[in-house]
Amino acid sequence: MKLLDHEKKHIREMRRGAAGCTLFLKRNGDFPLEKPTAIGLYGNGARHTLKGGTGSGDVNSRFFVTAEKGLTRAGFTVTTKGWMDEYDQVKKDNHQLFVKRVKEAAVKSGMNPIQYAMGKIEPDPEYDIPTGSGEVAVYVLSRVCGEGTDRQGIRGDFLLTKTEISDILQLKADYEKFMLVLNVGGPVDLSPVADAVDNILLLSQLGAVTGVVLADILLGKTDPSGKLSASWVSWNNREQVGEFAEKNNTRYGEGIYVGYRYYETEGVKPLFPFGYGKSYTDFKVTPKDASLDDGILTVNAKVKNTGSLAGREVVEVYASLPDERLDQPLRVLAGFIKTPVIDAGREKSVSVKVDLRDIACFDEAASAYIIPAGDTLISVGERSDEVKTVCVLRTDDDVKTKQVRNALGETDFTDFIPKKRVLPDDAAEAQVIELTQDDIECLAVNYDQPDEIDETVKDMSDEELAKFSVGAYKDNTIGSVIGAAGQKVPGSAGETFEEKDKGIRGLVMADGPAGLRLDRKYGVDQDGTYSYGNPMMNSLYEFGPKVVQVLPGIQLKNAQKRTERGGQIKYQFATAIPIGTAIAQSWDSEFAEACGDVVGSEMEIYGVDIWLAPALNIQRDIRCGRNFEYYSEDPLISGYMAAAITNGVQKHEGRYTTIKHFAANNQETNRMVNNSCASERALREIYLRGFEIAVRQSQPGFVMSSYNLINGTHTSERKDLMTDILRREFGFKGVLMTDWVVPGMSEKNSQWRYPEPAKVADAGTTLFMPGSRHDYEDILTGLELGTVTREQLEINVSRLIRIAKN
Repeated sequence: MKLLDHEKKHIREMRRGAAGCTLFLKRNGDFPLEKPTAIGLYGNGARHTLKGGTGSGDVNSRFFVTAEKGLTRAGFTVTTKGWMDEYDQVKKDNHQLFVKRVKEAAVKSGMNPIQYAMGKIEPDPEYDIPTGSGEVAVYVLSRVCGEGTDRQGIRGDFLLTKTEISDILQLKADYEKFMLVLNVGGPVDLSPVADAVDNILLLSQLGAVTGVVLADILLGKTDPSGKLSASWVSWNNREQVGEFAEKNNTRYGEGIYVGYRYYETEGVKPLFPFGYGKSYTDFKVTPKDASLDDGILTVNAKVKNTGSLAGREVVEVYASLPDERLDQPLRVLAGFIKTPVIDAGREKSVSVKVDLRDIACFDEAASAYIIPAGDTLISVGERSDEVKTVCVLRTDDDVKTKQVRNALGETDFTDFIPKKRVLPDDAAEAQVIELTQDDIECLAVNYDQPDEIDETVKDMSDEELAKFSVGAYKDNTIGSVIGAAGQKVPGSAGETFEEKDKGIRGLVMADGPAGLRLDRKYGVDQDGTYSYGNPMMNSLYEFGPKVVQVLPGIQLKNAQKRTERGGQIKYQFATAIPIGTAIAQSWDSEFAEACGDVVGSEMEIYGVDIWLAPALNIQRDIRCGRNFEYYSEDPLISGYMAAAITNGVQKHEGRYTTIKHFAANNQETNRMVNNSCASERALREIYLRGFEIAVRQSQPGFVMSSYNLINGTHTSERKDLMTDILRREFGFKGVLMTDWVVPGMSEKNSQWRYPEPAKVADAGTTLFMPGSRHDYEDILTGLELGTVTREQLEINVSRLIRIAKN
């Protein structure tokens, strides 16, 4: 099947920008190569290159180029096909053993078997396949991550296998030029090889064009210009203050000290720090001056290309707030900008805008966001651990940016407080800018502002209101379990109910943070559309009927492939864009918006109204299985990337994003009913701030709540979170929905229950997804018992109706 015109266009756009998501962790000048040549290609990702993660993050793309295909198409002669053939057999044998073990464990577990099998990571095996020698070799190391399972500190996952270590070191010795290529969705402990290997490229997982971009980089056709959006550390040096992957209650004891905030404040040296990255050329960033106007600090700097090739650089601005009264990290990201291409030897001036609201800390005692009294150091650099002070913001009193009220409950622990931090000593001669309350407006939040009710909604019966408060459902289908409950568009995740007589159209939702996840093949006959089997379901079916077995009220036949009907066969292929982490590594809001534009265009083509993305949860722990979907360990870059993608999608009229998962969704272990225990300060500064930025900068059409609880109450049931904070404080105007709540997905004997539809509606959430008769009836019962009022349902449904009528 040939690529359609829009597919060709979108692939070209991704190829142009995706190299900006990649970066060298190390380089020595051996690359780029002058021309295609004979090349030894090794590693688990050489032929089995990954375009992205699994689960809801997968995309059915017609076009995907592996490393082997990319190099071959570019004119390289791959000399190690025999090695790759032998590895294929090793991989096949290992996979069969893995499936057998998962089958056995799934049957014994107390979890729903579909959920148990979803996202299970298959650690890479040990093997003994001789390597060769020659002039040029590339070793592609891949790691798969996915929804439903967290990573582990074992060989073949976060740790390198003994075989990988041996092969990488041997290839470095046996080939004149050697590059280690990381086709991964998150950090890997490279400490056994990092010192010995001179060229390490973080390729990441770039969607459809992954192998093409690798070839372009090797030949110098494009320049890796990204920077890390998360710290890369060894397993032994990772932050271990807070808990992770607890079954019932996970205590975020590290407080605000997440990622580089912890490592730099505590003096722990990562393998590669936040904001770090090398390209084919070198730059010198020199701070100039700064100015303040209406709460926006403009920081100016000069960027000179000191290398021999053209390239782009990222200028990073950090803030070090006073810690006399409230403890503070050594520095926090305050703003950034990516330069245009700068030719060798040339220089450009850039300006970075810093919104002081984005760096304000939260004072729980004052119930306010503040710039504390004292000196705030503003610094500029190319990475978080090497910066120069450009100015000092000096204030005699606390300057408030927003007055709120306390919320979100309490914890049974005290947040970690680090040892006394050591600030840089270069501030004495820096420019001083006086800051007073007159320089920035303090927003006083009105929590009692009225909500509008649509006239159409006022005339609805209680039954109609309840119907529009849940996703459109059909009884006895398994699609809801795997996020494929939609009917109009095969493979779509869900829909809202339709009422044509009232002019209310049902809205179609599609999953897939790296593009639209739809069925690649479907049929159309006299009875409508039908699927040829959801790819996620088909992959789970490999584990057998004992794993993909009957849920309450669901027939197994609905999980099987349906190929018996006739009619016209059609296809719907979406473009796989880079994973979230890779997009953030570009530090390029324009490229992020271009990715959103590609998705928005394909939403129009395939009839999708709502994209269930982007996901901007914080990469709190390197082991979180869905970190590849998320942008960063930092909330500021997360918020601005999510906003850029949203703006790209929503420039297409009637197409909307869903920023998710709100909030503190930071592990996959028992994710449906796990309780995230965190202080209000940590929640507001780390886990909510990115959402606030995304709302302010892009006003997404939808927000999805997370599965987890926060301090003992489900996020979707927290009115203080869903209404007071999200709507009143952040200014969100769109529609709230839950994640796909399906019974039977929690671990056996879990402490906490599932969220209840009536309580969720009372908190201000419009849609309980994916919807079921039970959910519908629970809302009607809630009306009778007073759990939720009719007025609240009218408010909730009005928000949906305004979009559905549009």
